[in-house]
Amino acid sequence: MKLEDAIASRRSVRAFLPKPVSRETVSRILETASRAPSGTNIQPWKVHALAGEARAALTKAIMTAREAEGVTGNNPKPDPKKPDAEPARRWAEPYLSRRRKVGWDLYGLLEIEKGDKPAMWRQHGRNYEFFDAPVGLMFVIDSDLEKPAWLDLGMFMQNVMLAAREEDLDTCPQGAWLHYADLVHETLGLGAGERIASGMALGYADPDAPENTLVTERVEVDDFANFSGF
Repeated sequence: MKLEDAIASRRSVRAFLPKPVSRETVSRILETASRAPSGTNIQPWKVHALAGEARAALTKAIMTAREAEGVTGNNPKPDPKKPDAEPARRWAEPYLSRRRKVGWDLYGLLEIEKGDKPAMWRQHGRNYEFFDAPVGLMFVIDSDLEKPAWLDLGMFMQNVMLAAREEDLDTCPQGAWLHYADLVHETLGLGAGERIASGMALGYADPDAPENTLVTERVEVDDFANFSGF
C-alpha cells in the first residue's frame, strides 16, 4: 500500500469483526511504528497489547464500574486528583462546531436521536469493549516526561495506525479510557510513575456496520496553512 493510500484510508473504525489478529502481526506493526522520531531518541512510548482474557479483564473492570454508575447518559468527568486524569476541557470555536458535527453525523448513522441520553451512553460504552476489536492497545508514558515526549508518542501512535493499514487492519484511537484511568492503571498493574495516554482498538473493520460508513470532513489546506516566500 502506498503511503498516500494508507493515510487516506485511515479512519476511526467503531465496529470490528471477531476475526483474530496474531501476536506476530501486532509485533510487526509496533516494530515498524517504533521508527517514529523522538527528541534525542528517547523513544518514550510504552504499549500494553491486550487480547483474549487480558482484553476481556480490562473491559469487564470498566463495564462493571459503568453499571454501578447507572445509565445517566453522561460521560464520567475526569477526577483532577487522580494522576492519570486530564483537566476538563472547554471547547472554543471552530473546534466546538467540528466536534459536534462529527458526533451528530455518527449518531445519525446509528439512528440515535438528539436528547436520547441512554442510547448515547450505551454507544460511548462501546469504547470500553474496543468496539469488539480482538486487540486493544494501551499507550503509556512516564508521568515525569514533558510535552515534547507526548508529541513523540503521538507520532508513534500515528505510525501504528498507518502500519496497521499495511496489514489491511483498521484502528480507532480512544481517549475515552482516560475517564477510567484509575481502573486501567490498576488492571494493567502499572507503576506509580506511569500514566495512561490513550487506548486504541485494532482489528478488521466490519464492512456492514453503518457507523463505519462515516467519512469525516477535513478543512481545506488554505484555511489552516500560511504560505510565505513561494
